[in-house]
Amino acid sequence: MPHIIAEYSANLEDRLDVAGLVADLHQAAVDSAIAELVAIRTRAVRREHFRVADGDPANGFVHIVARLRVGRDEAQRKKLGQLLFDAADKRLAPVYSAHPIALTVEIHEIDHLTFRRNTLREDAQNAA
Repeated sequence: MPHIIAEYSANLEDRLDVAGLVADLHQAAVDSAIAELVAIRTRAVRREHFRVADGDPANGFVHIVARLRVGRDEAQRKKLGQLLFDAADKRLAPVYSAHPIALTVEIHEIDHLTFRRNTLREDAQNAA
């Protein structure tokens, strides 16, 4: 963990560099020092069916959720949230002129039972 998930409205894809957004968000999570590199997972999900505000088809959204296991203090979570917001805002800057966009970032702590295995750590140790 953490998982960084960016949902975006389909009407942005012609102007938004989604791969660039994923890379920027991933780097923001790395820069936050919230977790080891091998623990960070970042992805984007295109949303075909959406309605934003008054329903104008030009309206778009980017909604970013960071899901973290419990144990980070509020300052760490705020730092992550701000870095993610800043990275997305910068990536969206050239798109704002063509689309009204709602940008949000949420930080969620996962406080329920999870099951996991991360062989990335094992691979890194074996390569050393």
